[in-house]
Formats: sequence, C-alpha cells, structure tokens
Amino acid sequence: MTRLNFHHLHYFWAVAKDGNLTRAAEKLHVSQSALSKQIKLLEEQLGQPLFSRVGRTLKLTEAGQLALGYADSIFASGSELVALLREGRREERQVLRIGAVATLSRNFQENFVLPLLQRDDVELVLQSGSLGDLLGRLRVHTLDLILSNRRVHASADDPWHCRRIARQPVSLVGKPRPPNKAFRFPEELAEVPLLLPGRDNDIRAAFDLLCEQYGLRYRLRAEADDMALLRLLARDSDSVALVPTVVVQDELRSGSLVEYAVVPGLYESFFAISLQRRFEPPLLKSLLKQSEEAFLAPPVSVPGTGTGIVTATVTAIQQT
Repeated sequence: MTRLNFHHLHYFWAVAKDGNLTRAAEKLHVSQSALSKQIKLLEEQLGQPLFSRVGRTLKLTEAGQLALGYADSIFASGSELVALLREGRREERQVLRIGAVATLSRNFQENFVLPLLQRDDVELVLQSGSLGDLLGRLRVHTLDLILSNRRVHASADDPWHCRRIARQPVSLVGKPRPPNKAFRFPEELAEVPLLLPGRDNDIRAAFDLLCEQYGLRYRLRAEADDMALLRLLARDSDSVALVPTVVVQDELRSGSLVEYAVVPGLYESFFAISLQRRFEPPLLKSLLKQSEEAFLAPPVSVPGTGTGIVTATVTAIQQT
C-alpha cells in the first residue's frame, strides 16, 4: 500500500480550512493550477472526491469531511512535536466534539460535560441540530458523540451504538402556591393553563393518551418543541408546565418553581449515540461512566413556600 503524501494532504487541509482555492493558493505561494493538481493527486490516491463545486464555492464531500478530521489531528500533532523538541513543552490538548438534539434540555447537556469544564487539557466542541443532521456528522467523524432523547437503531449501513444513559419521570411544575392549595392531580389538569411539549414529542403523545384515559380535556396555553423555551414560559407565566425536572433544575433550587406532581407512567429517556468502535476515546469513557444522578443533578430538599418541601437540584453553572 502506498504511503499517504502529507504534502498533498497539507494543500488539501489549507483549501478546506479557507474554503476558497484562490485565497489558499495565495497564502501558500503557489499557483491555483498547481494547488488543484496536488489535491487531484490526493483524491486519486484516496480513491474518493474530496470537494464538490457549488457555484463558485468548494464544498467538502463526506470523504472530504472525514479527511479534514484526520488532517486536523495530524497537523495538530506536528505542531505539538515542534513545541516539544524546540521549546521543551508539550501541550496535550484533547478535542471532544459532542452534538445534541436542538430540543434537548440545556441543563442535561451541561450536567453531562461538567466534569470536563475545568480541565485545561480538553477542548470541547458543542453543536446542536436535528437528529438526522447530527447523525450525518457522526457518520463522517466530525462528531464523537450525540446526545438525544430519541433512540436510533443500528443497521449494516449505519453502525450506531445507542445506549440509554438516564431516564427521568416527567412532572408538572409551576409557581409556588399557598400551603392550603396543593395541586390536585389529575382533576386540576382541566382547570389550569398548560405548557406542553410539541405534538411530535413522545411525552406529549403519552400525556394526551393519559388525559384521554382520565376523560379530561385540558386547557392548552402554549406548546413548544424546545424544552428551554418551556422552561422560560413556566418561569415567566402563571401556567403549569409538563417537563422532566432536569429542565427546570435551577428554578426548583431557587424556589421560583415547584414540582406539583409526578405524572405516572411518563418518562424522558436520554441516549448517547456513537459509532460502533473497538476502542472508545478515553474522554468519552470517563463521561459515560458517570452515574445517572450526575446527569440529572441529584435532588436536595430545601424549605420552600409552595406545597411543603420544594424539590431542588444543584448545578455549577446557571443556564439562561
């Protein structure tokens, strides 16, 4: 097998980073035609096109995205080697790229990465998007892991490794009430304005079925796909929100919101999705070894002004 030509790889890397062949050629002090030829030779060696043209711009193909990830690691290691031998220092910065479904609780995402936030040797790249978009990035190795509230199944073409890392009951939360006005579940569901997840959400579907079984018609104030938005609406209105408590952990801690009731049979599951691989990156291993309580922020009991004791949780960084 022929060796990879790192000279060609460096030219590809420069163009991929800049996104423009002309500008990259100027920075490298070579002609545009010579640069194109070097990249063409690399594509022939790899047996895959690395760029596609969209109008006047160059766009990385899936193979190009994969090659860019490897090139980043290769040239970062080269810079580290120079620093070590020339200056006697070694910077062992590890990069971990985590994607999260856009509607997933921001608090859950923060709790997941919290152990790495104080480490100077780790660089976190956090991205959000639709599950389909994130799986596309995972497939070409531009992500190491995806956090999702939906399970995916592996196939011959998509060797996903999907594991459930946490599960939490879903609760009804709202502003504190006088001690003599405890929330009456399920009767009061028909009386209070509700904030619910969107109709495509599994929690919403299960809640609608539950209300149908109880013979209840609820009052919908608003519905939202984004759990962070539901949190804000609950905090700033007199409505009752249907959420896992991790979504409102800071408000429960402060007492601005209280848990009215745990809805029987309703749960939010949290999944970590990666590519099946023989050797898992050590950083991922350490994160995934955390307890379920660490992801959900373990509850503590503090005196509140609502219905007796307020269920609260501790987190290191406030969410906005």
